[in-house]
Amino acid sequence: MAGDGTSADGAPAEGALAGIRVLDLGNFMAGPMAAMWLGDFGADVIKVEHPRGDGFRHWGRTRNDVPLFWKMLSRNKRCVTLNLNTPKGRTLLLDLVRRSDVLIENFTPGTMSKWKIGYEELSTVNPRLIMLSISAYGQTGPYSHRPGFGTLAEALSGYAHITGQPDGPPTLPAYGLADGTAALNGAFGVLLALNARARSGLGQHIDTSLCEPLITALGPQVIEYDQLGVVQGRMGSRLPFSAPRNVYKTSDGKWLSMSSSSQSVFERTMHAIGRPDLIADERFLDNRKRGVNVDALDDIIAGWIGRHTLAEAMEQFIAHEAAAAPVYSVADLVEDPHFRAREVVVAVEDQDLGQVRMQAPTPRLSRTPGAIKFSGPHLGQHNREIYGDFLGLPQTEIDALKAEGVI
Repeated sequence: MAGDGTSADGAPAEGALAGIRVLDLGNFMAGPMAAMWLGDFGADVIKVEHPRGDGFRHWGRTRNDVPLFWKMLSRNKRCVTLNLNTPKGRTLLLDLVRRSDVLIENFTPGTMSKWKIGYEELSTVNPRLIMLSISAYGQTGPYSHRPGFGTLAEALSGYAHITGQPDGPPTLPAYGLADGTAALNGAFGVLLALNARARSGLGQHIDTSLCEPLITALGPQVIEYDQLGVVQGRMGSRLPFSAPRNVYKTSDGKWLSMSSSSQSVFERTMHAIGRPDLIADERFLDNRKRGVNVDALDDIIAGWIGRHTLAEAMEQFIAHEAAAAPVYSVADLVEDPHFRAREVVVAVEDQDLGQVRMQAPTPRLSRTPGAIKFSGPHLGQHNREIYGDFLGLPQTEIDALKAEGVI
């Protein structure tokens, strides 16, 4: 029985979400990433793919024709194939739903209902089921049935409008920001619903979009527009409410980032660059005045940093307890002694590639920490385990389902 502290095959489970069974019906990034977060902390995640495979198996960079992002995104998941657009596929899904706690999907709104496996049908089969639906624009509203991806959410949310140089075009992020933010929001929603179910005994439907979590993450823009009519524009690496805050080029051609939003850090920064006299300068007395005079302040800081190598500048900032850091590439990140000491990147044994490195589970729990038990599996790798050992289907029936294109 799901929720009893054992995995689907009866083995003892560990982790903060031990005993919680998740069906991952997601495709591409947001839904599967939400399931990844849950799996990192002990949930038994069963990845349900169409027999042709999740789109992420054919997306992104590969090594020896092995998709690399897939190996991370599908870690800790047992993979089965299932064609949901068939009567037998629907029956198999309902059997899995009866034994599960959470179902995650990110189809276009209405698709699951069209297949007669929407929340109404699934909650009838299992009233305790929590269903997470992630879509571009949400399950309701004028845009709900439009096709959409994170790129469009990053534009509609206001993110691209404020990103980039003041004299340049709106700039999209070079990674799946909207998907990742929605995945975290969706995983958070699952935890809220699990807590509510512990009191009521009932599941519920969670509706989140790629747009809305990112809109919230953008901070004070709505209330400032509402109260002041302010529409923030592009400011490069600056912030409208913190000065100095920018990236600065060093004499050896590297980049350093710095922020001095609090008064004490600003004062330490001025000592670090040998300009304690600026602390009492009327232009820089507090954060608001520094914001008005940010060009002059940035010129002073950039001039000092530009005369020093990255190592020299960092030595001074660290010595004076100012807030500064190098601008890292991923190559810098994986070799950094702090991140290595905290095992932010960990090595995982992979059946195709040998040892691979990927980001470790986060956050860090002292008693029930997350773990990566295995990397992304092959297509249908766990069909026999789930359909046979778990659901009890004989091998002859499994073979017939495969021949019919159901799995």
